[in-house]
Amino acid sequence: MRSNRSKWFVLSVVVLTSVLWSASRAQEGEQQPPDNISGNWTIVANNIDRAGSSLKTVQISQNGNILTGRFKGPHQSGKIQGWVNAHHVEFSTDTREVLTFRGQIQGNIMSGLYGIRGQHGEWHAERTGD
Repeated sequence: MRSNRSKWFVLSVVVLTSVLWSASRAQEGEQQPPDNISGNWTIVANNIDRAGSSLKTVQISQNGNILTGRFKGPHQSGKIQGWVNAHHVEFSTDTREVLTFRGQIQGNIMSGLYGIRGQHGEWHAERTGD
């Protein structure tokens, strides 16, 4: 129960931060539309606890700057939630071990850092034609 409350708290903070950041940018007259990252993505993430990398997939649906979808990794799967702001992306998994991905978008490529249990590793993703 506590884990679900923590996940919803994190989601609330992410959404509130995104809304506030968007509002401040709009006041400055610098608002840029978010990149459209809807679709299927294959993620290659450097392992944090051992050498090598692992493959993960994410199906992203986008409504404005809000992201939802599904995540599938080698050991867990579940929903995602997050946001896009111009060329920046952040999303978290609703899984046993929450993964948070942050990065930059360049067309059909995304890359950045992901975190789990306070540790971080590099990731990159490519949109697939599926």
